[in-house]
Amino acid sequence: MTIVGIIANPSAGRDIRRLVAHASVFDNNEKVNIVRRMLAALDAVGVTRVWIMPDAYDIGRKALDNLRLDMEVRFIEMSARFDENDSIEAAACMVEAGARILITLGGDGTNRAVAKSCGKTPLTPISTGTNNAFPVMIEGTLAGLAAGLMAMGRVPLTAATTPTKRIELWRNGALEEIALIDLVVYRERFLASRAVWNINEVESALFTRTDPCAIGLSAVGSYLGLPPLHSGEALYVEMGEGGVEVMAPIAPGVVRPVKVQRYRRVQLGERLAMTTQTPVVIALDGERKLILPEGEQVELCVTDAGPVVVDVQRALTYATQIGAFVRTLATPASQV
Repeated sequence: MTIVGIIANPSAGRDIRRLVAHASVFDNNEKVNIVRRMLAALDAVGVTRVWIMPDAYDIGRKALDNLRLDMEVRFIEMSARFDENDSIEAAACMVEAGARILITLGGDGTNRAVAKSCGKTPLTPISTGTNNAFPVMIEGTLAGLAAGLMAMGRVPLTAATTPTKRIELWRNGALEEIALIDLVVYRERFLASRAVWNINEVESALFTRTDPCAIGLSAVGSYLGLPPLHSGEALYVEMGEGGVEVMAPIAPGVVRPVKVQRYRRVQLGERLAMTTQTPVVIALDGERKLILPEGEQVELCVTDAGPVVVDVQRALTYATQIGAFVRTLATPASQV
């Protein structure tokens, strides 16, 4: 039995950056439509079962309305809390049930939550959040085709998946939190609106990648004019006077000068010790998550333990080259 899991976050893309920037809005009706298209594509390539995470908006159930499918669709039996813990629990349940691919609808924060429990099960991340450096903008039908063919083994994982890095925050010798794109030290005492949007309050940041086509705080590292990071590297940046000023797209429609005091490349596995001089907030992938008091000692480390990600274009290119969508008829078609 071929199982694919779908985790659609109804809260993704609805933070304060809609007010302080010009971010686009993916309403939940559009997420329903995306899931409908994915289900149709998964069914078309022969997936036998789909597991869906329950949510407050009932995205999955609405997507199934009047949709005729040959495959079986189930919902994870769980007590929904309607926060990131739902994504963590749903991913763990799907992996335990034998899901071969997980499809996520959300932003960086949604994928960060799923990455906590998905292990080595590949993710197909579809962007429906705010500042999305981890998921990609891709049509739901295409994502469904790619995920379905890979789940069925018709496209091998080695042909169309990419390993990723993650940032680890260690506290008192234990792994406290992770991030997939960036960890930011924010000069604040409160979690407040969660989203990080005021660049003037950023003290330092650690980035797993520098992509000039990504919008968000990671763009600061991208626009420094450095050679691209290698797979075994990350970038640590300290903000402040005395260095350079970088123009960076830190939010949709918001391009700001950012003062960077110093920066350096960090090798995978290298430990960065940090002792807070004042109370600070730690933001992970654009969301404030932890408050550290003055004098707190933590360690940061970038590893290669991030989730495995499906490359939809590579998957579909491979599938077309092996004739996965071609069926021989009684009279074969001739080439013109």
